Amino acid sequence: MERINKRISTALLTKISVLSVISFLIMYIEVPMWFTPEFLKIDLSDLPALIGSFSLGPIAGVVIELVKNLLKFGLKGTTTLGVGEIANFIVGAIYVWTAGYIYSRSNNFKGAVRGMLFGTIVMSVVASVLNYVFLIPFYAKLYGLPIQAYIDMAKAVNKYVVSFETFIIFGILPFNILKGILVSLVTMPLYKRLGSIISK
Repeated sequence: MERINKRISTALLTKISVLSVISFLIMYIEVPMWFTPEFLKIDLSDLPALIGSFSLGPIAGVVIELVKNLLKFGLKGTTTLGVGEIANFIVGAIYVWTAGYIYSRSNNFKGAVRGMLFGTIVMSVVASVLNYVFLIPFYAKLYGLPIQAYIDMAKAVNKYVVSFETFIIFGILPFNILKGILVSLVTMPLYKRLGSIISK
């Protein structure tokens, strides 16, 4: 029995490690959006974590998000004193945990879609609040820039941005919604092919 448990634990750790490394590597592929400043770029690094959350459980998905950001902090470095990595972990973990938890309660296609839908909504709301209350003010102080500088950068590419609040509503919020949708759309066909293999 002990040997079986060890084998299961080793297999689980191996799967989490592989998905974490893949997630970290995907972080290097970033695409700027037309409606947000250049410093906001979409990547699909939550995809392996979401697949892991579906196939190994929501806690595994959160661990993958954690390891991904630790790898980024340790190997790629940080320009935000680690705050950007912490924020990335919080937002990503909320997304994959919410989606994975809902899917675990209803283990079918509808459950997966419902999980990703609610995961995207919760992630987008949390990311918007986090940016408004803490992140953007923190970055402004860190880089010695007024918040208005960030608003001006957003104004240059998005006519609906006229204030800090509208930057959040018409920039940060749709940015995260789009990210959640893209990750979800790519996850579905991949999970059908890989989910059963990973969960074995």
